[in-house]
Amino acid sequence: MRRRAGLAGAALLAATVTGLAAGPAQAQEYRYWSFWEGKGSSWTYASEGPSSLRPADGAVVGFRFTVSADSAAAGKPRAAAGFGAICAHTPAEKGRKRIGVVVDFGTAADAPGGERPPASRTTCARVSEDASAGEALAAVARPLRYDASALLCAVAGYPKAGCAERVGDAKEAPSASPSPGAADGGDDGGPSAGLFGGIAVLVVLGAAAGWQLRRRRG
Repeated sequence: MRRRAGLAGAALLAATVTGLAAGPAQAQEYRYWSFWEGKGSSWTYASEGPSSLRPADGAVVGFRFTVSADSAAAGKPRAAAGFGAICAHTPAEKGRKRIGVVVDFGTAADAPGGERPPASRTTCARVSEDASAGEALAAVARPLRYDASALLCAVAGYPKAGCAERVGDAKEAPSASPSPGAADGGDDGGPSAGLFGGIAVLVVLGAAAGWQLRRRRG
């Protein structure tokens, strides 16, 4: 009987270790506005924010409301990134530049509760030569809403509230994060409560197994 109890304790310990090793936490997803640069007819995730990027005349920028854990999984604007088609009816003007702007409000599945995404917009913005991508967006899709750290929260008033919210618990991501979802606002870099709980279980099971072994030897 003692031997079976010891084996059962050891098996339970092994199963717990296996379960902890096989069950890493899944990446947290965020609902936010992603920012893209047009490259030919395709899109590339922007390496700068819209307030600092200053596109040249003939450039195309895209904004897509999406749900993702990082930039690799972010939804791209669904319209083509072709400057010729977007700005075909907007003549050049001395001292100003033309920027193609694509605004994709995302899908109904990406929308916050109680909201419906507006129809996508494809517009040519004619702005000053030193204008940023954010200023080009403001010229064609007001009102914009930013948070205190200059994170873009809403385009053309969508969504009505929230900013880079974590999907599932409505908590906000750190505004300074360059890619919402890359860091969990509730994680300070230390071990999680789940990890501490797993360690406590292992300690208890290990003590029980050791006690059974000492009893058999005694």
